[in-house]
Amino acid sequence: MKIASTFRAALVAIAALAGLSTSAMADGGTVVLTIYKAGWIIGGSGGSGVLNFRGRSYGLSTGGLDYGLVFGGSKTVLRGRVSNINRPSDVAGVYGAAGAGLAVGRGARAIVLTNQKGAVLELTGTQVGLMANADLSGLAITMR
Repeated sequence: MKIASTFRAALVAIAALAGLSTSAMADGGTVVLTIYKAGWIIGGSGGSGVLNFRGRSYGLSTGGLDYGLVFGGSKTVLRGRVSNINRPSDVAGVYGAAGAGLAVGRGARAIVLTNQKGAVLELTGTQVGLMANADLSGLAITMR
């Protein structure tokens, strides 16, 4: 009995160390996204961007839907970091957010998003246009 529980504890410790070494290999990069958004109650967004990861550039496409109080149109340019990725395709996925904002002319934006693969986007930038929103939104990023 004692040997079985010792063996089981050793297996758990090895599995935990394997999990730590996998997440320790996760890397990061930089992202620039340009997103155009418009809507009236239901809104949509689309745009493009670039991921810089391990010395290479990868094209990105974005699209999404907003539902709630959405009115107007805007252009947002976001720059920042992506972390917790092992390969460029880890950035691809669906990111969800709930938020509120108002932009008349030029305004600042900051957002932190996570997708289903665990990639974390920390982005800041500027928004230009007339946009009022208090909504639930989703942003899908795909590799071009």
